[in-house]
Amino acid sequence: MPQSFENARALILAHIAPLTGETVPLLDAVGRVLEREFAAPYDLPRFANSAMDGYALRAADARPGARLRVTGYIPAGGRAEPAVAVGCAVRIMTGAPIPPGGDTVIPVEETDGGLAEVVLQGSATPGDHIRRRGEDISTGSLVLAAGTLLRPAEISLLASCGRTRVSVHRRPKVAILSTGDELVEPGTELSPETIVDSNSWALAAAVREVGAEPALLGIARDNHASLREKLRLGLTADALITSAGVSAGDRDLVREVLEELGVRPLFWKIDIKPGRPTAFGLAGKIPVFSLPGNPVSSLLTFDTFVRPALLKMLGHRQVLRPLLQATLQAPVAKKAGRVHFLRVRVGRVNGHLTAISAGDQNTGILSTLLHANGVAVLPAERENFAAGETVDIHLFEPELAPAEA
Repeated sequence: MPQSFENARALILAHIAPLTGETVPLLDAVGRVLEREFAAPYDLPRFANSAMDGYALRAADARPGARLRVTGYIPAGGRAEPAVAVGCAVRIMTGAPIPPGGDTVIPVEETDGGLAEVVLQGSATPGDHIRRRGEDISTGSLVLAAGTLLRPAEISLLASCGRTRVSVHRRPKVAILSTGDELVEPGTELSPETIVDSNSWALAAAVREVGAEPALLGIARDNHASLREKLRLGLTADALITSAGVSAGDRDLVREVLEELGVRPLFWKIDIKPGRPTAFGLAGKIPVFSLPGNPVSSLLTFDTFVRPALLKMLGHRQVLRPLLQATLQAPVAKKAGRVHFLRVRVGRVNGHLTAISAGDQNTGILSTLLHANGVAVLPAERENFAAGETVDIHLFEPELAPAEA
């Protein structure tokens, strides 16, 4: 019996676990997920320092028109000396340590910039323009939780704490196999009955975009020997994706051969459109996704079911695209019984998201997917949706602001 959309996705994610960690150079960790929590080994800042170029002095001596003798100079990286005496000031640069006795910094812009003697133009209070030791992060505090996505800010923090290598979740190697006697590789001379295999390349691109490592297995022919050879190789990876060969045709042999190779099927149909002939199984702990052969259906089912699984294997905590609401700009009709993924163009009008069909919804029309920046997820039990009605959507690129409609 076919799975519901919600049950299928939940069942997949319930059988997926993050991969083990590996230690990589800090720069190679960008965009990857921290395997273990990280606590600060020391205070940040490690010492009290100046936030401005100016003069370190005693706040009690700071009053408009005061003349203070300049007794020293501390550059960034210099030693915190000499001490600040009463009625004196020490020239100081941004990042330089605060000398003993100094409890405030006056920026050079608020003085006459004198070298032997400085004239103040304003007053100050203790702590002005001083970065206190540990005010950002204190020794031993948890600063990065396991599962944190490492962006430039996190890399900066790790470098500030002296780390040059870090443990992140391993990237899954994902084997990708297209099936069909009619398929040929791109660049091959075409005959009237052949079709260029685009699915392998599209799925490999989607795998790489997620952050995993695609491994193209080529094309398996519609016979047991070819499928067995290619699928056996695919089952040595961390995950396997096949396209085509899981429907009800007499040459749809993928499920049969997978079971012969020890893959335990969990389901092989989902009540969705497009993408109903989507299957999922396990070879031990290796997930096996069998997607439809239609290029549009293949990419949409990858985005809905495979992408969240790979993100979980990569260690991400948020694996599902955010569910947003948008107002339909035109009516939509569908048959009841299946969740329908409507390829839409999402915009923004007066601060509110809008959605309109991105074009012909026939699954043979790839150009509609090119024009879409999201999908509307239309519930199974509904048939008609009126213009002005609010529907659930997923954006393909949720971090980008929708274009003005």
